[in-house]
Amino acid sequence: MKSQKKPLKICIFISKFFLLMFILFSLLMGCNKKDNNQAIVDENTKKDYPDTNSTDDDKNLDAESINIENPINFINPEGKTLDIRIMTPKGYSRIPSSSDELTGFIRNLPLKDDGSKVLAYNKKPIKHQKNHVAVFDIDIGKKDLQQCADSAMRIYAEYYWSLEEYDKIAFHLTNGFYMEYNKWREGYRIKVDGNNVTWVHSTSYDDSYENFLKYMERVFTYAGTLSLTAESKPIQLSELLPGDLLLEGGSPGHCVMVVDIATDENGNRCFLLAQGYMPAQDFHILTNPLHPEDPWYYEEEMTYPIVTPSWTFHEGTLMRWADFKLEQLYQDTSTTDEDRITLLAVGVN
Repeated sequence: MKSQKKPLKICIFISKFFLLMFILFSLLMGCNKKDNNQAIVDENTKKDYPDTNSTDDDKNLDAESINIENPINFINPEGKTLDIRIMTPKGYSRIPSSSDELTGFIRNLPLKDDGSKVLAYNKKPIKHQKNHVAVFDIDIGKKDLQQCADSAMRIYAEYYWSLEEYDKIAFHLTNGFYMEYNKWREGYRIKVDGNNVTWVHSTSYDDSYENFLKYMERVFTYAGTLSLTAESKPIQLSELLPGDLLLEGGSPGHCVMVVDIATDENGNRCFLLAQGYMPAQDFHILTNPLHPEDPWYYEEEMTYPIVTPSWTFHEGTLMRWADFKLEQLYQDTSTTDEDRITLLAVGVN
């Protein structure tokens, strides 16, 4: 019996040995598999989290590959004039204009501080304060006179005053009477009798700026959208330039002025619009209701009906009061209208 137990013990020992070896082999294989899985996890982790050992150049490359653009901010709060306060859209530049042209004149008019409210003639804020992006620093007086069409006439008159071209400061009143500033400064005043208006020489010559403003107040009293419409001519969108109007004569009617224009390299254009309104209030640059964060009105948006914050303009309301030429567009008298439009896309600053 003892001789039979010995082989049995050997077999049991061998079995245990192989079982132990199998267990060790399994453990080793298991560890290798865990290491491999961990390596995969680490590789995925690198895609989701930045490498703390990466260089600044590597981080910049990552930012560029994401290609996320910051939203455009069109307002420079430090800007004191239109051309510095309001930035052009990406890829657009303002058309060139000298300071003695209406476009350049408007660009250099002073603005109130960024964030200023639109005030009525009584110095109280108007009701709607979300429809403007900037306010011109132009004193409108203490009377409820300088409203929408009046604001456009004020800009025209101030421009000619700055050039000392006094003979061009003249407006028709609603009844058709032609009221010239030259007559006013010579001492003539208008006498109103019902619907009849006549000149009466009643005071001495006065070419002061204060007397000029008195003349404008008298114009505002008896002129408006109806008279300005009668003095203006319809134009096409392709002709639109700073100084032109969106104008609907009536009671009420409304008037908005194009105060700036920019173009891209393909000739696509965009515009800034400004208005006065009722009651008499600060002349202010409008937002665009289609995208309030961007005040520019793009050419494709300037199709009838043209929607502004205060008024919707319909067919035939693009108007021109006078030809305020831009030297670069009109220096060659043989240039066609089509060529002049094309010139908007070249030589921009």
